[in-house]
Amino acid sequence: MAYKITTDCTMCGTCADECPVSAIREGKDPYVIDADTCTNCGTCVDVCPAEAIIEA
Repeated sequence: MAYKITTDCTMCGTCADECPVSAIREGKDPYVIDADTCTNCGTCVDVCPAEAIIEA
């Protein structure tokens, strides 16, 4: 299962700060998840205040 950050992202950085493997980086708009680094732990989904991270 992979995750994607939608355009609902408010660019707050919470997901990137909480990612245990640093798979999330600031993109142009919104943040971007590096699928090769992501371990699909779901931490980003749990902490996103905008609920902008979904299963892709």
